[in-house]
This record gives sequence, C-alpha cells and structure tokens, in this order.
Amino acid sequence: MLNKLPFFILFILFSLQTIAQSKAESVIAQKGDGIYSLLRSNGLDPTKYFQQFIDLNKLHLNPNYSLVAGKAYILPKPEIIIEDPKTININDSIPSKPLDSLTFNKINYPLFGEQHSTFEQESSILDGAIYYLISGHGGPDPGAITSYNNKTISEDEYAYDVTLRLAKFLLANGAKVYIIIKDENDGIRDQRILEMDDDEVCYLKKRIPLNQTLRLRQRTRAVNTLYMKHKGAYQRLIVTHVDSRNVNKNIDVFFYHHKNSKSGKRLATNIYESFKEKYAEHQPNREYAGSVSPRHLYLIRNTFPPMVYIELGNIKNGKDQKRILDYGNRQALAHWIFNGLLKDFTEN
Repeated sequence: MLNKLPFFILFILFSLQTIAQSKAESVIAQKGDGIYSLLRSNGLDPTKYFQQFIDLNKLHLNPNYSLVAGKAYILPKPEIIIEDPKTININDSIPSKPLDSLTFNKINYPLFGEQHSTFEQESSILDGAIYYLISGHGGPDPGAITSYNNKTISEDEYAYDVTLRLAKFLLANGAKVYIIIKDENDGIRDQRILEMDDDEVCYLKKRIPLNQTLRLRQRTRAVNTLYMKHKGAYQRLIVTHVDSRNVNKNIDVFFYHHKNSKSGKRLATNIYESFKEKYAEHQPNREYAGSVSPRHLYLIRNTFPPMVYIELGNIKNGKDQKRILDYGNRQALAHWIFNGLLKDFTEN
C-alpha cells in the first residue's frame, strides 16, 4: 500500500498540471476597448466569438456589454466543431441564443434568388439588432441612367443588388432585416449588366408612386411605422444610392447623416472607417477620398432611426462603373458596409 502512494500522488499532481494547462487564456481590457476590438486584437474573429465571449464574461460586463478597463476577461478558445447540418426557414424565428457548436444552421430567403436563397447562419452576433434597408429609387423611377457597351444601366438596379447582398450578411449573423424596396423576381445577380425593370414595390407590396414627394413619403412612413413597433430596440436605417455626376468625375464612396444625430454620425463614421481600412489594404498607393458629412435630404430629415445615406459612386464615370458592374465588387461593397455596421452594434 505504501509503495502505491507515490504513484497516487504523482497522478494527482499530473491531473492538476493538466487542468492548469487547459485553463482559458485571459486578457486585461484597456481604456477604450470594446468586445469587438478586444477579440480582433487577440486574433479572434468577432463574428464567431462575440457571443461566446459574453457567455464567459457576463458577470464582469456592464449592462450594455461594455468592458471595464483594468479587468481581466476570459478569451474563447479558437475551436469550432460543425456537423449535423439542418435548414431553417427565414419565416421561422431565428434563434436568439448562441448557435450550438455542434449544429450548422442554414437560412432560406427566397427574395435573394435561386442561387443565393439558401445560406449558412454564421453567428448570432447581431441578435437584437434591427435594420431597415432602402435602395434608392425603384418602380417608375430608375434613378440615374447611363449606357455601357450600348446597354442602358440604371442606378436602382445596382443599389438594390448591393442592398440584397448586405441583407444576406446581416441575416447570416442574427439580425432582423426589413428590406423596404423589393423586387420579387430579381434576386442577387452575378452579372455585369443588370436588366432594368419597374416592378419594384415598397413594404408591404405597395406600388411605388411616380411623384417623388409621394415616393419618399411612402418609404419614410414604412420605416417610421416599423420603428415605433420596435421602439426601444437597437434600430438602424441604411439607404444606398449611386450618384450621377460629370462623366470625368471619379468619386469614392461617401456617407451622409442627420446633422443632430450623434448615433447617425457614429454609424456613418464606423462604415467610413471600414472603407478606409479596406482601401489602405487593397489600394495602398492611393488615398481614400470618401467623407462623412451631414446632409439635409428628405429621408435623412424625416425618418426616425439613426441612419446613414451611402453614395456608392458615379454611375457615369468609367472607373466608378467598374466598382458597381463587377458583382465581386458589389459583394465587397456590401461586406465593407457590414463590417462597419457590426462594429457600430458591438461597440454601441
């Protein structure tokens, strides 16, 4: 019996050492840190680990999920096991709890078109966020028009395609999304030339008036009614347009907000910073000339949620046309907008 005692002690010591080695890594929050920036600075994708971080540290977070400077926070382990796929329909309620690490959820959203309608639910990081998406013009008003390779192209079709791609990113990460201007038969299109039509409708399936004032009132009323229904929640409005200027005028993406809205300015600035970062990464030899500024436009003045009004480029300029004609570029625009929205929500 005595001879076996040392082995028993060694076993206990080995077990304690193993437990100590498997202890989760922690990090001290610095002044100005948010969950999003803290995860990113430690090599963790915020879109994957945000909810895990909250679960691990909920006793040490402020009510709005902000961090306390000087406090140690546990970092999630960078490991995800995914198996046993299943599909959920967008008409069903998207789970507000973190995705089970052993479950791979899919979402079905027919508006995105046959090739894009079924997609993976990547996270629930935007659970609780509500977004209203308006693509400019639509219905009897195509917006700015020009020609490319003897084909007429219009602002509303390209703004709508970017909007759908943005909606897909938002839905895939747990947000509730209202697409205010819809075209039931277009979907996300991976072509350069997006054929023009006039069958877009306003939420809920209302015919869009030709008169500009009535058109703007209609989409404003739709957003404001929904805003009051969800009053108290985190709500944001994103409006996308493609500008029309002199054919020689090349412009970067720029952002407008209400002059008295601090939340709107922060929203616009977060998206602007996302673009600035990506331009520095992909075009390091040229300075990004986009901007954030207040503007006195109808939708900005009259809608209730904090909002950003985005001009994606000049449809008549050859360089800007490349930005919107290539579907890969439209996907990038949507992704960069999404990155700014994600930052705005997680650090709110």
